[in-house]
Amino acid sequence: MGELLRIDGLSAGYGDAVVIDGIDLALGSGDSLALLGRNGVGKTTLLATLMGFTRVRRGTLCWQGRDLARLPSHQRAQAGIGWVPQERWVFPSLTVEENLSAVARPGHWTLARVYELFPRLQERRRNLGNQLSGGEQQMLAIARALMLNPALLLLDEPMEGLAPIIIQELQRVIGNLIGQGGMAVIVVEQHARLALAMTAQAMVLDRGRVVHASDSASLLADKRRLDRLMGIG
Repeated sequence: MGELLRIDGLSAGYGDAVVIDGIDLALGSGDSLALLGRNGVGKTTLLATLMGFTRVRRGTLCWQGRDLARLPSHQRAQAGIGWVPQERWVFPSLTVEENLSAVARPGHWTLARVYELFPRLQERRRNLGNQLSGGEQQMLAIARALMLNPALLLLDEPMEGLAPIIIQELQRVIGNLIGQGGMAVIVVEQHARLALAMTAQAMVLDRGRVVHASDSASLLADKRRLDRLMGIG
């Protein structure tokens, strides 16, 4: 598999504040990573840095062999990075189908394939974004990112605030996306065991630094270590 993303010694934050420090990470095509840690340790900041929304203080960000830090934020989606932020950011005054069509780029993911993945969106395709439930908005946010046909998909707390039945559905969908191996996926998730069950690799942050990196299966199997890393007990 070709290398998609390489981060070396990355320190970044907002203004004068450094939130993440000394981050190293390499992802290849089709890789999957659970990015874990307690609230406020820098997980979202790392994703925001990949999207160009933070101030990089030190280190390098390489995307498909070129310097990602030099690429303006608005061009990173075009370069192949799809992002589903916590806030979802669906267009409230556009229909579901317009939300999807507005960002579509050529590739595997078409309207038909997205509707096959999320039948509920096809049922609601003529509804406006602000007429959807929270779970439907999350489905739309993921579907819209897929319509970019990204090489890397960033999912920031995709299960947050959703009903258990919706969490189960999204777990199935995200697991299938990872299983297909067509793109790399980074999942930031408070439901640590759920994220580990879907991914191949795991990274845990604390106070902006990497405190653990391993395969997901071994961390999932080590309940005591996982609980300690997540600040449980």
